Amino acid sequence: MTLLAIDCGNSRLKWGVCQRDPMQGVSWLAQGTLPYADLAGFGEILQAHPPIERAERAVVTNVAGGLVADVIAATLAAMNLPVIWARGQAEQCGVRNLYEQPERLGADRWAALIGARHLHGGPCLVVCAGTATTADVLDADGNFQGGLILPGVDLMLRALAQNTAQLPLSDGHFTGLPRNTADAIASGCIHAQLGAIERIYAQVAALPDAVCLVTGGGASPFFDLLRVPKRRIDNLVLEGLAHIGNA
Repeated sequence: MTLLAIDCGNSRLKWGVCQRDPMQGVSWLAQGTLPYADLAGFGEILQAHPPIERAERAVVTNVAGGLVADVIAATLAAMNLPVIWARGQAEQCGVRNLYEQPERLGADRWAALIGARHLHGGPCLVVCAGTATTADVLDADGNFQGGLILPGVDLMLRALAQNTAQLPLSDGHFTGLPRNTADAIASGCIHAQLGAIERIYAQVAALPDAVCLVTGGGASPFFDLLRVPKRRIDNLVLEGLAHIGNA
């Protein structure tokens, strides 16, 4: 089956047209990103990519609010595409959700966990780095054990600039022992990401075949600095949506 996957994140929209083969897995025919300022033209952008004509349905995660959902729904209706709105569930696509209220787990985190399960069969820490950074533990049996949410690097930087009298929006660089304010701010925010991720990775570190799977544009400042077994994956949420849409 060919489907359109759409991930409406906090800062931008990511989309892809894919095919899923039971033997060969997911193959992507087209992918793209879109700032919300250009959302009104989303349908035209999709129509400019010929693979969209083969899509039989759409599957969507949305954490961007009701207005974005309304535009997406109208766009897909105009294209005569049936839509699945992905949501946190108790169990789906080989992943069991041990959240106290499974339906309260963010749809993007849930899709990323499903994508991770199909890309790596062993225990892993699933890190999605964007406006916020999430770090979720998935065990070898496909159980989502729990996880963290913290501000992403850029959000930390902006919070310091907006809520302190003398700390500017930093354009500093990471260094082990900063000797100027800009580097001290940048390094502190990056250390906060590293510390949170490495501490929760300790939950799976001793398990065979454990790895940290990292996705999202916000990971670039800290990914190379992580002192754990790691793997960078583009668009992990879309990977999960490909499986949800074909379930």
